[in-house]
Formats: sequence, structure tokens, C-alpha cells
Amino acid sequence: MKAYLDLVDRVLEKGVRKENRTGVDTISSFSEFYKVDLADGFPLLTTKKVPFRSVILELLWYLRGEDHIRWLRDEKDCHIWDAWAGEDGHVGPIYPVMWRRFPYFEEEEISLEGDAGTLQKTVYDKKESDQIRNALELLRTNPHSRRIVVSAWHPGLLGKMALPPCHVMFIFNVANGRLNCHLTQRSGDIALGIPFNLACYSALTMVMAKLTGLEPGFFAHTIVDAHIYVNHVEGLKEQLTREPRTLPRLEINARDIDELSFEDFKLVDYHPHPRIPFEVAV
Repeated sequence: MKAYLDLVDRVLEKGVRKENRTGVDTISSFSEFYKVDLADGFPLLTTKKVPFRSVILELLWYLRGEDHIRWLRDEKDCHIWDAWAGEDGHVGPIYPVMWRRFPYFEEEEISLEGDAGTLQKTVYDKKESDQIRNALELLRTNPHSRRIVVSAWHPGLLGKMALPPCHVMFIFNVANGRLNCHLTQRSGDIALGIPFNLACYSALTMVMAKLTGLEPGFFAHTIVDAHIYVNHVEGLKEQLTREPRTLPRLEINARDIDELSFEDFKLVDYHPHPRIPFEVAV
């Protein structure tokens, strides 16, 4: 896919070398952007094999609203989040919780009777917001709203998260009967993370389109710190020598956001170049 290869090329060419918390330096570029048209096919990279099953299972896990990876790790034998989880699988209130159970407080005035008479007191009840359900409702009832936003960033809970969210916010937009999605990412590992993010959010956009009677539109992606780990450079240079192949199709059988299973996603005509191994920097 040319948009991805152009991103790799730009960062290798103009990026600056930086130290970071992992101990493996990166070549980093500020504020990178690309956009793909989902009408051209499902954007699963063809210049290397991307594990489709893991991409979809990660998306389904995000939609479960859980603060642990036990379903992903133990039931589905998918280990992409193991490095950040505790022994019991706990990861804290990261993407699944933020998407489906975003915590907030609702203010309420109550009256208290006492010796001095009636006193008014403000109390705060803890509530949870299902941002995915809210987005679906807006897409059905007010599709041209500019407020169809899902946020994974909660400053008050960062200390309880196994990993502060990298992809912090996405916004849906409808134009000409097509559903577009823009993802803002604070930090993006171009070799490993970005191919997953691209495929995962594109699949989510296609699911949301299916459930709201829209056609898939564009997936757009802004990455604030777009980086290549120095031990990934040679593998990415290998990808740049490979000719992109025709994108596969993704067929989705979606009825309800909470009834999705892996079997509802069918990848058709995926013929990638061989896998390129990249080591994860934790």
C-alpha cells in the first residue's frame, strides 16, 4: 500500500534520532499524516504478511469493555498484549474500558434536613459512558454531527493504566452516504503498531458503517510522534523494495456491536509478501 510505504520513506529520510523509555533509539518525525480510501480494498499491508486474526481479535477485545486480557490471552490464545499485562492479565482502564465504560461524575443537588433547617448539598454520582453506543446512535440520528468523538485519554486514570493510550481519539464523519474515520495517535511504532492500527480502525469503520446503513469511506490517520526503532530499519527498507499487491476484501456480517465474533469477518484474496520479523520494544 503506497500510503504506508510513503510514510516509511518520509520518516527514514527526515526523521531525527531520539532516545526513549524503551532503551532502543528511534528515528522520529513530528506530525505525520496519511489517508486511504476503503473503497479501494481493506488496507492490510501486502508488502509483508500482517496477522489478520490478531488484528480482529484485538478489535473485538477493545469492544468487550474489560480491564484485563484473559479473554484475549486464555480463550483466544492471542498474546499481543502479554508484555503489558500483570500475571492475572490485568491492564487497567485502557482502550476497552475507555471505549465502553468511560467514567465520569454526574452532579446532583440533594436536600438535607437538620437542626438548622434544610441544607442543600451537591453530591457526585459515578457514571459510565458507552462511547461506541453513543457514536452509533449519533450516526443513526444525526450523521452530520461534528461531535461523533471517541476518546481513550483520561488524565485522571493514566497512573492506573498498563500503557497510556497511544491512539488517543477517533472521530467519525459522514459525507455523501460514506462513513469516514480520523484517528489521532500520540505515538506510533511504524513497523509494528501502525499496520495494526490501520487495519483495526479500518475494520471498526466498516463495522460501524454496516450497522448504520452507510458505505465505508476514508480512514485518515495523524501520528504526532511517528517513529521507527533503529532495529527495525533494515526490515522496513526491505519492505520498500517490494511491490505492493492488490488489497484484499473484508466481508463483515454485523448485526449488533456486542454480538460480533471472529467468524463474522472474512478476509478474501489476501496475497502478501512474506512476513518480516520485528522485535517489540516494551
